[in-house]
Amino acid sequence: MLKGYTLPRTPRGTSSLVQTPPWHYVGASLAVEFEADPSVAASFLPGGLELLSGRCAVYFVEWQYASEDGEEYLDPIRSQYRETIFLLSASFEGTPVAYCPFIWVDQDVSLMRGLIQGWPKQIGSTWITRAYDLPSKATPVLGPGGKFGATLTARDRRLVEAQVTLREITETMPSPGFARAVNVRYFPELAAGKHDTPAVHELVQLKSRDVHISPIWKGNATITLFDNPYMELCDLRPVSVIAGYRFSFALTVDDLVLLRDLRG
Repeated sequence: MLKGYTLPRTPRGTSSLVQTPPWHYVGASLAVEFEADPSVAASFLPGGLELLSGRCAVYFVEWQYASEDGEEYLDPIRSQYRETIFLLSASFEGTPVAYCPFIWVDQDVSLMRGLIQGWPKQIGSTWITRAYDLPSKATPVLGPGGKFGATLTARDRRLVEAQVTLREITETMPSPGFARAVNVRYFPELAAGKHDTPAVHELVQLKSRDVHISPIWKGNATITLFDNPYMELCDLRPVSVIAGYRFSFALTVDDLVLLRDLRG
């Protein structure tokens, strides 16, 4: 009997790209809130969601992961990855939610975990300024005046660059946030005559537990979305920038809620 949570399924089941949930995460994030053209933002929403406002947020995150029975962080290439996540402000049946139109990651394991949850992950390269608890010209201070930068490239083209200058501690997370994220699980058919009839097309809401958040630093920010010959991310170019943030957080994922089957 073949075993494994995902392909490849094998006799021992240890070769699966993704291990069985729960999945435990901890990450350090640089985030920027901005306003996009509301009509453009609305055009990215799937059926079942309505635009709440033009407010968007982008998160640049350095993650570390572990499975329930593993210590993948002792083999860091299995555990660490970087990610850029865009979220839109939306509502589902009158309740505020977030929706992700674009997300890039640099590890195939994370990409697969994301597709299972409905995150529309692609491969990209994210780089983020690191802070160290030592006095040096090579590190920003994690405090007033500290300057952090982040970039995203995909297929050798730069898509995003951002900078945040910290000012003060805040009790407020960036918005929209992950807490009420709604995704679309979509898997197409290849059989002839069924290309427009996906095997899976679901609106789902993520559930996380054991959430922990560090002190949240807030400040001023700049962000640039670059033109691209085929990637529509640049359509969400900011009309104004609201604020920047730097914080760390941890969470566990092992569940989601089916909101609607979009196949009709």
